[in-house]
Amino acid sequence: MASQTLASHVANHADSQDKLYKQVALRISELIEHGTLRPGDRLPSVRQLSEQESVSLSTVTQAYRRLEDQGLIEARPQSGYYVRARIWSAPPEPGLSHPGRSATRVSVNELVMEVLRHTHDPSLLAFGAASPGPELLPTDQLMRTMASVGRRHSREWNGCSIPPGNLYLRTQIARRALESGCLLAPEEIVITCGCQEAVNLCLRAVAKPGDTIAIESPTYYGILQIIESLGMKVCEIPTFPREGVCLDELASRLDRCRIKACVFVPNFSNPLGSCMPDEKKERLVNLLAERQIPLIEDDLYGTLSHAPRRPKTAKAFDKQGLVLLCDSFSKTLAPGMRIGWTAPGRFKDKVEHLKFIASIGTATLPQMAIAEFLASGGYDHHLRKLRRIYAEQMQLATQAITRYFPEGTKVTRPTGSYVLWVELPPFIDSLDLFHRALAEKISLAPGHIFSPTQNYQNCIRLSCGHLWSEAMEKGLWRLGKIMGQMERESRGRARVESRPAAS
Repeated sequence: MASQTLASHVANHADSQDKLYKQVALRISELIEHGTLRPGDRLPSVRQLSEQESVSLSTVTQAYRRLEDQGLIEARPQSGYYVRARIWSAPPEPGLSHPGRSATRVSVNELVMEVLRHTHDPSLLAFGAASPGPELLPTDQLMRTMASVGRRHSREWNGCSIPPGNLYLRTQIARRALESGCLLAPEEIVITCGCQEAVNLCLRAVAKPGDTIAIESPTYYGILQIIESLGMKVCEIPTFPREGVCLDELASRLDRCRIKACVFVPNFSNPLGSCMPDEKKERLVNLLAERQIPLIEDDLYGTLSHAPRRPKTAKAFDKQGLVLLCDSFSKTLAPGMRIGWTAPGRFKDKVEHLKFIASIGTATLPQMAIAEFLASGGYDHHLRKLRRIYAEQMQLATQAITRYFPEGTKVTRPTGSYVLWVELPPFIDSLDLFHRALAEKISLAPGHIFSPTQNYQNCIRLSCGHLWSEAMEKGLWRLGKIMGQMERESRGRARVESRPAAS
């Protein structure tokens, strides 16, 4: 009888130990699944985890062996245990877009403003706004630079900097333009209040109300808002998610739609993230030059290539002054300072005049501070770090989408910037998803706002501009759960509609 009791006690103890190591392994696997522990992270030593979990060394050893067998972690000799890089396959990419072939009026402003009111709410998970996270910006360093400049140039910065803007900054911009293949003189550059104003001024310089402007499809809603406010029409051009505008389609529509100007984002477009190859940019510039059609080039994301070298701008191939290059420091350095610029080629005098009428000038102190920061070399160091972080975050977001989003999801593969364009199954209405996500404290940008006629209803744009965290991983998991519920509701409606009517 005693021996039977002892055997029962040993069996129960063994069963308890078995459950314990599985529980430890499960907790660690959940941390890996939710992104708290990422590929390459070192796990606590066996002794450390034993103390943290209040379990024996052998329990931790068994837990780690179980995780090894599952392929989640790996042991490195004389180094410890590490989270393994997971082998995964990204979803397929979206295909060429197919917008309407005729020119159309734009009507998006009301919807865009409704979305933006929520998108910039700091209490939400920030997948909606394509803005860099404040934690990734050299704000303290820039503020010290501004204070130093302010003390040394107190009379200069408090004056009015009329167009074309601060010479020191224009000189620094001209020097940096060499990286994108442009030979610019400071005299060719006009400082603006961000890239949005630069595009606005350039559009006003080359077109008038009623004119038709060629745009990518989908395109950034801010461009649509400018065109709508100026009373112009748009002709949407089919766009590849990797290589940008389809030039054959553009050529066929230039005359048919009587296009007055083009507004394109050749490098890492928003929202697709497409990047036009340099040889294709040259073909684009030549195609438009033959017809004397201006190209307004928004290069806001061009410096955010994930590769060591940034791509050239279309402006690098401009021989007739027909490319109006626009850019700013809002996505890389200081969103709040609103310092942008344009090199508008043969339209410079008109742009300068329009700038003066619109706002007289741009604040001088921020211009001087950014110029100093560029000259010091701090900007290059910052960009190298930012590019590396964004490349990693785009991969982490794509992996999470692969795990949590419904079957049939398609995702772009940008090689720069920090936005992903996600095409969802047809049963998902992205505006409905937007409102449901708000209830879960998650922001996103519905596809409706990237089209003049609110197309792309089953698409969303996700921003990866904030430092990746467990909360962001869980946010995409929650989005997947919401879409799962939407799929069940869609199937329920389909069953009801398929029932025969009562006789």
